[in-house]
Amino acid sequence: MGDDSEWMKLPIDQKCEHKLWKARLNGYEEALKLFQKIDDEKSPEWSKYLGLIKKFVTDSNAVAQLKGLEAALAYVENAHVAGKTTGEVASGVVNKVFNQPKARAKELGLDICLMYIEIEKGEAIQEELLKGLDNKNPKIIVACIETLRKALSEFGSKIISLKPIIKVLPKLFESREKAVRDEAKLLAVEIYRWIRDALRPPLQNINSVQLKELEEEWIKVSSAVPRQTRFLRSQQELKAKFEQQQAVGGDADGGGDDEEETVPQVDAYELLEAVEILSKLPKDFYEKIEAKKWQERKEALEAVELLVKNPKLESGDYADLVKVLKKVVGKDTNVMLVALAAKCLAGLATGLRKKFGQYAGHVVPTILEKFKEKKPQVVQALQEAIDAIFLTTTLQNLSEDILAVMDNKNPTIKQQTSLFIARSFRHCTPSTLPKSLLKPFCAALLKHINDSAPEVRDAGFEALGTALKVAGEKAVNPFLADVDKLKLDRIKECAEKVELVYGKKTGGAAEKREGKPVAGKTAALPGPGADKETKDAATKAGPLKKASTVKSGVPPKKGKPATAAGAGGAGAKGKKGPETKEIFESELSMEVCEEKAAAVLPASCIQQLDSGNWKERLACMEEFQKAVELMERSEMPCQALVRMLAKKPGWKETNFQVMQMKLHIVALIAQKGNFSKTSAQVVLDGLVDKVGDVKCGSNAKEAMTAIAEACQLPWTAEQVVAMAFSQKNPKNQSETLNWLSNAIKEFGFSGLNVKAFISNVKTALAATNPAVRTSAITLLGVMYLYVGPPLRMFFEDEKPALLSQIDAEFEKMQGQTAPTPTRGISRHSAGGGDDGEEEEQEEVGNDVVDLLPRTDIGDKITAELVSKIGDKNWKIRKEGLDEVTSILNEAKFIHPNIGELPAALKNRLNDSNKILVQQTLSILQQLATAMGPNIKQHVKNLGIPVITVLGDSKNNVRAAALATVNAWAEQTGMKEWLEGEDLSEELKKENPFLRQELLGWLAEKLPTLRSVPSDLLLCVPHLYSCLEDRNGDVRKKAQDALPFFMMHLGFEKMAKATGKLKPTSKDQVLAMLEKAKANMPAKPAPPAKSSSRVVGGTAPAKFQPGSAFADDLGSNTMESKPDPKKAKAGGLSSKTKGVQGKKVLSKPNLKEDDDKSGPIFIIVPNGKEQRMKEEKGLKVLKWNFTTPRDEYIEQLKTQMSTCVAKWLQDEMFHADFQHHNKALAVMIEHLESEKDGVISCLDLILKWLTLRFFDTNTSVLMKTLEYLKLLFNMLSQEEYHLTENEASSFIPYLILKVGEPKDVIRKDVRAILNRMCLIYPASKMFPFIMEGTKSKNSKQRAECLEELGCLVESYGMNVCQPTPGKALKEMATHIGDRDNTVRNAALNTIVTVYNVHGDQVFKLIGNLSEKDMSMLEERIKRSAKRPSAAPVRQAEEKPQRTQNISANAGMMRKGPAEDMSSKLKIMYRTYRIQNRNMGSHSETTHTVPREFQLDLDEIENDNGTVRCEMPALVQHKLDDIFEPVLIPEPKIRAVSPHFDDMHSNTASTINFVISQVASGDINTSIQALTQIDEVLKQEDKAEAMSGHIDQFLIATFMQLRLIYNTHMADEKLDKDEIVRLYSCIIGSMITLFQIESLAREASTGVLKDLMHGLITLMLDSRVEDLEEGEQVIRSVNLLVVKVLEKSDQTNILSALLVLLQDSLLATASSPKFSELVMKCLWRMVRLLPETINSINLDRILLDIHIFMKVFPKEKLKQCKSDFPIRTLKTLLHTLCKLKGPKILDHLTMIDNKNESELEAHLCRVMKHSMDQSGKADKDTEKGASRIEEKASKAKVNDILAEIFKKIGSKENTKEGLAELYEYKKKYSDADIEPFLKNSSQFFQSYVERGLRLIETEREGKGRIAPSTGNTNGEEVGPSVYLERLKILRQRCGLDNAKQEDRPPLTSLLSKPTLPTVASSTDMLHSKLSQLRESREQYQHLDLDCNQTHSSGIGTTLASPSSAAANIDDLKKRLERIKSSRK
Repeated sequence: MGDDSEWMKLPIDQKCEHKLWKARLNGYEEALKLFQKIDDEKSPEWSKYLGLIKKFVTDSNAVAQLKGLEAALAYVENAHVAGKTTGEVASGVVNKVFNQPKARAKELGLDICLMYIEIEKGEAIQEELLKGLDNKNPKIIVACIETLRKALSEFGSKIISLKPIIKVLPKLFESREKAVRDEAKLLAVEIYRWIRDALRPPLQNINSVQLKELEEEWIKVSSAVPRQTRFLRSQQELKAKFEQQQAVGGDADGGGDDEEETVPQVDAYELLEAVEILSKLPKDFYEKIEAKKWQERKEALEAVELLVKNPKLESGDYADLVKVLKKVVGKDTNVMLVALAAKCLAGLATGLRKKFGQYAGHVVPTILEKFKEKKPQVVQALQEAIDAIFLTTTLQNLSEDILAVMDNKNPTIKQQTSLFIARSFRHCTPSTLPKSLLKPFCAALLKHINDSAPEVRDAGFEALGTALKVAGEKAVNPFLADVDKLKLDRIKECAEKVELVYGKKTGGAAEKREGKPVAGKTAALPGPGADKETKDAATKAGPLKKASTVKSGVPPKKGKPATAAGAGGAGAKGKKGPETKEIFESELSMEVCEEKAAAVLPASCIQQLDSGNWKERLACMEEFQKAVELMERSEMPCQALVRMLAKKPGWKETNFQVMQMKLHIVALIAQKGNFSKTSAQVVLDGLVDKVGDVKCGSNAKEAMTAIAEACQLPWTAEQVVAMAFSQKNPKNQSETLNWLSNAIKEFGFSGLNVKAFISNVKTALAATNPAVRTSAITLLGVMYLYVGPPLRMFFEDEKPALLSQIDAEFEKMQGQTAPTPTRGISRHSAGGGDDGEEEEQEEVGNDVVDLLPRTDIGDKITAELVSKIGDKNWKIRKEGLDEVTSILNEAKFIHPNIGELPAALKNRLNDSNKILVQQTLSILQQLATAMGPNIKQHVKNLGIPVITVLGDSKNNVRAAALATVNAWAEQTGMKEWLEGEDLSEELKKENPFLRQELLGWLAEKLPTLRSVPSDLLLCVPHLYSCLEDRNGDVRKKAQDALPFFMMHLGFEKMAKATGKLKPTSKDQVLAMLEKAKANMPAKPAPPAKSSSRVVGGTAPAKFQPGSAFADDLGSNTMESKPDPKKAKAGGLSSKTKGVQGKKVLSKPNLKEDDDKSGPIFIIVPNGKEQRMKEEKGLKVLKWNFTTPRDEYIEQLKTQMSTCVAKWLQDEMFHADFQHHNKALAVMIEHLESEKDGVISCLDLILKWLTLRFFDTNTSVLMKTLEYLKLLFNMLSQEEYHLTENEASSFIPYLILKVGEPKDVIRKDVRAILNRMCLIYPASKMFPFIMEGTKSKNSKQRAECLEELGCLVESYGMNVCQPTPGKALKEMATHIGDRDNTVRNAALNTIVTVYNVHGDQVFKLIGNLSEKDMSMLEERIKRSAKRPSAAPVRQAEEKPQRTQNISANAGMMRKGPAEDMSSKLKIMYRTYRIQNRNMGSHSETTHTVPREFQLDLDEIENDNGTVRCEMPALVQHKLDDIFEPVLIPEPKIRAVSPHFDDMHSNTASTINFVISQVASGDINTSIQALTQIDEVLKQEDKAEAMSGHIDQFLIATFMQLRLIYNTHMADEKLDKDEIVRLYSCIIGSMITLFQIESLAREASTGVLKDLMHGLITLMLDSRVEDLEEGEQVIRSVNLLVVKVLEKSDQTNILSALLVLLQDSLLATASSPKFSELVMKCLWRMVRLLPETINSINLDRILLDIHIFMKVFPKEKLKQCKSDFPIRTLKTLLHTLCKLKGPKILDHLTMIDNKNESELEAHLCRVMKHSMDQSGKADKDTEKGASRIEEKASKAKVNDILAEIFKKIGSKENTKEGLAELYEYKKKYSDADIEPFLKNSSQFFQSYVERGLRLIETEREGKGRIAPSTGNTNGEEVGPSVYLERLKILRQRCGLDNAKQEDRPPLTSLLSKPTLPTVASSTDMLHSKLSQLRESREQYQHLDLDCNQTHSSGIGTTLASPSSAAANIDDLKKRLERIKSSRK
């Protein structure tokens, strides 16, 4: 037992694997208990057993195995992860359990399989069970069959796929084992229970005895519909329903829903194997079928007949076979053969089903023609054939051919066609029989019911009856308006009979009336084919119903005599009965009229009608009018009244007042009475005659409009236009057309006879009178709104000049939507009659295409032409194609009959000559346009082959094919392409080009469809293989297309389709599906679909009438008045709200209503960050375009789908601008209430708004700008700051709008730009606006320049980015602009800058042409605002800017984050602007904003000891200086510890914290440093600092300086505080420099300053005196080492070299400083061997070169210590040693190598090292000597010319002077006179002065500060100093003006002459001095005023600037003032 106890201690999972069976048994028992105990299906426990479950079921010990099976069953039932084990466990069960003798084991195995099916793993289980059927062990086979049967019986045929099972059934029946056969029989019975007769065909070949037994069993099967009794996990609702029904009373009747659920979807056809027959045709078939002897032909046909008996045929190219069969049917004289060929065609159609569709169009006309045969067997064969063929295509496709035969003279043909139509209609549903089809068919059939032949009449009645039955009375009645009662009854009688034919097998007529697709089975066709087809039709009907826009559901109350009204007045009144009769009122004689009129009019009135006195006539008219106004509608005899008015003088009335009244009365009668067309005809002629009259015209038009309202516009318009053009008066013609244009807008376009108008319009266009032509063009424009582009086709042949006018008019209308009709509805809305109009309009677009005059080119497509196209010689083929092109060009629009052309063209698509392929493609493109929608019938036989061409290897051929496919799809719609297997067959081909083009095309088309045929599913497996294609492009296209497939097929179907993939592929594909699911777009909304089913006459129809055209364009109904239901939703209508569906507010609508109450912006945590990451990582398109392409819009839509309410998103992305306005209104409404939501989606909102900027509609633009103003106000209140991403994707597009022609828009945009500065730093705005000045639009350029001026004025020169110099140069280029406003704007802007910045502007602008310069000077003079006045001016002239200024005044008052960081950047950038050639200091100061031009060394050395005599200040009143000084409170707000709440955005948070680091308040700074330290210490968060390193380091060393200059000197401060601050700074820096990736981000400049700061700190003796001072210095030491090791080696080396150079130059810096810098350099040299490869040597050598240029050897040797020269030599030596001779290749960045001795030195070192190694390389020697020679012998002139050129150029002037100095020093005898001689006096003195300057500096004489501030030696008056003092005070906030309100008024201080020696350009020192200076001033001032010193001001206030010498003076004066006060 000892070993027992061992395993007892093991954990359960180890027991289960133990080698002892007892241990395993015990393990299984415990596992079972454990599995039953764990409640959480996702518990981690389950995962432990994943690998063991297979062992549970395959245990070798039978006893243990039983327990193992029980445990496995519990596992599968409860574990979330069980699905992963399916395959292995199932195969274990099949192979190791089903063969066990114990019944219990088998039972458990079966249960496990069923449980797997329950957890959605049915496919895998079925696969394993089917594999088990191939096992040799019959026990296993029997168990597998039994399991399959059980599964089918419980889960049903939906879940258990029957096709694979039925495939193996026949094999099972052949088994030798009786047990297997018996079990197979049981399975067959179970399958029969589910699919009934569909099982017969697959089993027809089994043993007849078995079949007989089966038949007997089948008869016993109960006829009740089988029901699913066990449910998947995902079907829990069904399960609940089922259990509930069981409880109520068994499942006797499961209710309709379920019944539909379980109607089997299996079709026998699907279960059959397809047979390939083409290869089995007799070899000589095609010869025999043409043979003379009929017996031979018969043999050939019999062979085919035998082959086509196969119920399912393999798809292939049957074109030739169909062609010969068609020929036999059409031409053969032997009727037996005709019947036989018809049978063959029927067989083909039945066997191929949808795949036969492409041939249907060719065959049907022939069969219909052949119905002239009388022989019953022939007719029957033809009927069977045509019925079978009908099922392979759609009625729509055949309608042309059928209608063409309807007028045939032969009655038999007419009869048979009608009967065929009747049979076809039975297969239709209301949705597949839309109004557009019913209309032509009914019209044709109505002729048949009036035919002389009784059989034709009967057939016609039957067809109409069927139509009535299928589509319902509402749809058909309008077409039967003229049918007399007898015939109507007959039709109804037929309809009832039809019921019997159809109803027996359908779910009753009720279902049909609902317009539901009936899943009926029709007995109309023999054979298995019949079944499926109807079902197909049924299942398709669903999606189709949506597709056929408004055509299907047919409105309820539509008793409209649509065709009754003469000219297609489909909009005739919606009243039934009497109205119909009244339309045609019989004409009354004059006597009767007089009688009737006398009854209602006063006698006097009638007498005076024809009085000779006009006043009497006028009085008579007034009475007439009163009488009419008082009459009731029913009493008014309209015809009598208008006839009275027309009575002499009638319309010839000469007095205009009488005439006006007369016309007004006509209008009144038409409005108030029941006005008939008969009455209208009495008056219209007169009205048209008066319409052009100046005085009466408007009244005539009013009367015409009233008549149009009474008698329908279509009729009225036709009458009016015809009358106008029958007379000669051009004024009348033009005014009539104008009236019509207006009327169409008011009434809508429904029912108008386009053709009639077009002929009149053409007449008008040809008129000589220009007014008539203009009116005609205007009318065309209005028609274009409704008809769209097809309208142009009618005018192709007009003169070019006229055509261009028409095009211009159309262009104007582009993008506009037709207005909502306002008239023509009021009377009939109650009857809901309006819908008819809507439907009518729906089709106008198509109607127009139908109206085009088409040519029949069939006779031109001769056999000869076809053979040419197929000729062997390519030239002849080309001739043939050319002929086709010319035929199409001549015909323009053609009938669909094109004979043999399709087959001929199809062969050319795979022509070896690519030029011909392209020509064929262009012919096909032309064909599509020429044939219009009728091209549909050729999609299968011509369209699909074009898709094959997409696989061509040549790019241009593919492009042509794609263009062709698009041209076709435009005409046909997508349904035809997606139906059938053709497309999936194409995708199956493994051609990467074909795949990527086809997928790209589908990805473009699918999103636009509302529904697709189910056949799209067939493409999915191939789509999956494309996802794993070898070709990257194919994979990408497949991924792009994935969401669109999913949008139509749904995730479930797509996921199910992965079942057949390999496991690895499956996982990958599923992952992609999940991803696609997130990006899945919503289906396009059905355009106002529900409008076609208005709630029985209640919903006011006002909402939809004109919009049908809009519907066609994909837009929704536009409401003219919001309906009360919508008030809730903020006046916004959801998709279908105005016109609810039949079921009175169907559920989705209710749901939408509720939805609107929720928030419109959903906050997705981190959503914005995620989007930014994606954009940064280029996972999505960067928002950057010139015009928005569809992919941008789609992307935005996808991104919005997660965070914007669905209904709002639908409005936002609607095609109609009115919806955009609604969306904006809602957004404005929700702005305040959903601030957080708006901020979280801000990036998306701004992007969407940029799209609106590209809309042409002004109202949207205005609304957008209104929203933006409110939005930015809200954001600035919330203290939000735009992120870079938001700004860059919005600002450029906003700036585009600043150039709008409309003033009001420009004004708004400028206001918005103003507000932007509150939430985005002005300095960052600047580059965007600068970019706007480059626009082609001159208005935009001008506005942008003005805006730049305003920015400079408000925010000073600091906003100019990248540097003031560059910015100003850019602005100045516009002074020469060709547009006057731009020139003025540029001048004004520069004047503004001048007012802020003084004369320095000229320096910054650089060279301007003389003309420009004089303009500028002139303008500056004119502005005459001296800088001193600038602040005042600013205050006065810029009231609108004040809000900005104050808002920005406290730098940190508004969201400090961005501002502070940008300030830091600006402060830093400005003092790094210059080049680093410190050699010459002449002019650099001018490139630097003045704040940073203090000379620090001077201030450091001068500790206030120097006293100067004070110049005579006495004569000025200095009282104000002695008033007590009030120092303003610093405007720094304590940092909130929870800054995360304030700034959701990481970047701006970091910016904010970093800005706190440089704070003057020690605690603020410490707090910020700790926060940064925390971030850096967490690995996952540290990366957030990336991109902010420089910024952080700048802040840090600014803080170091602040401590050094301010805090350390402040006695009041506790020194422990300082130590704390130091330790924080050093701590966080050390942390930073331990993270190498971040450390490397530090740039050279920043490292230089950082090292400067650290070394200064190490040398600060005051620190050593502190208690923990030594500790601080030790830490700094450690930090310096870290910086040296971890930074980017190039950057740090470069920084140290520059620092060394600076420290040696600065006479004030201590030698100790330089020494420490050199020590750092030595350390770097030691590191070189490891780091040499990562260093950019070119840059280092450039730095050394600059160093050697400034410090030639001689000069270095003069240094007190020899350290510098040794350091340099060591560095160079080491580099040479490491790189060898290659070092000389790294001098690429040095422009002029002769400027320093670097190259010569390197050559020497190289030569030396070579000599040493004894391998002196001759070449190197030569090289070295050559270099020296070159220097000595260089042409003196050239060198000097080069140097003077530099001095003359603005950029290199300092460098030039330095070079000249060096040169003169080297060649003291050189003569520079000749060069100076030609130059101006100014230049000469400039050069001399420059040289003197350099000399004094180089000689180290220190700086001379002359007491006068100007080098010109002019005396400067004391006013200047007073001014300076004022400035200082102003700066320190001691003046009442706010500091930011004032520009830096430094321009007073000196003219831009050359600065003194003292103006050092050492940036670093200038920065330090600034801090120091401000500190000192504050201290002086503070002491005087007993104010507490605020340490913060030092950082936030900029110090004044001037030439250094002046500072000196200033300081002395301050000292003087101070001492005098004491």
